Amino acid sequence: MAIPVIDFSKLNGEEREKTLSEIARACEEWGFFQLVNHGIPLELLNKVKKLSSDCYKTEREEAFKTSNPVKLLNELVQKNSGEKLENVDWEDVFTLLDHNQNEWPSNTCGLKETMGEYREEVRKLASKMMQVMDENLGLPKGYIKKAFNEGMEDGEETAFFGTKVSHYPPCPHPELVNGLRAHTDAGGVVLLFQDDEYDGLQVLKDGEWIDVQPLPNAIVINTGDQIEVLSNGRYKSAWHRVLAREEGNRRSIASFYNPSYKAAIGPAAVAEEEGSEKKYPKFVFGDYMDVYANQKFMPKEPRFLAVKSL
Repeated sequence: MAIPVIDFSKLNGEEREKTLSEIARACEEWGFFQLVNHGIPLELLNKVKKLSSDCYKTEREEAFKTSNPVKLLNELVQKNSGEKLENVDWEDVFTLLDHNQNEWPSNTCGLKETMGEYREEVRKLASKMMQVMDENLGLPKGYIKKAFNEGMEDGEETAFFGTKVSHYPPCPHPELVNGLRAHTDAGGVVLLFQDDEYDGLQVLKDGEWIDVQPLPNAIVINTGDQIEVLSNGRYKSAWHRVLAREEGNRRSIASFYNPSYKAAIGPAAVAEEEGSEKKYPKFVFGDYMDVYANQKFMPKEPRFLAVKSL
């Protein structure tokens, strides 16, 4: 079993209806799928791969060797207790946001410019994907984007758009620690440019963990909790995790198009099946994030009940 792979360029041709149907089915049955021919230039993707890896080697690698996960794993191995590190991720992370560019890694030549260009391309792809979801859910064009951009004026977006650059270095005892613990994503649409050489990402499907196969230059799309809410459960946010590996330094670049923290999110009336009730409360996204911060790796259904409803 493999997650769906969809040729995004076919939306613009004779196979548009078939492609829309493929995306709808992937959203409903998986919450995860891969896009090829998505429009982001290959040359840019190659630069992103190279510079991200260069950045890890020159600015991150030495610090990871003395990081908390490494210390805790070493202590656990010495104890030889047979336990596993359940509350730690074998992951190095830095985050790129529009408003903190002065905090981006600065010693890798060309990284800031390249990642800025890449993020603009991914943001555009997120907008296109949300429009496809609008169409498939029977919502007015631009509905999801507008819902995420509470208080948007003159086209100035208020939605949260962030990029998380992760590396999963070789782990001497991958059986004792997670690369990244199983979770669903809190927000909206996630666009992942994953390593095309090393695997490790898995998605939960019908009780079975399925590998998200490395596919050169594809963009992996997955839906977050807020898309589940807006679609009234028609699209589910998917559980996923990353396995630690004994060999290879796996790269992962995830961009999140999430609602503004002030945005009120609830089931879209048109998305409800005729005669069915709303399955989710309406709430402010910032309030949901307060709950999620403490329950990220716990069952998701109680989060929706714990958040203050409007």
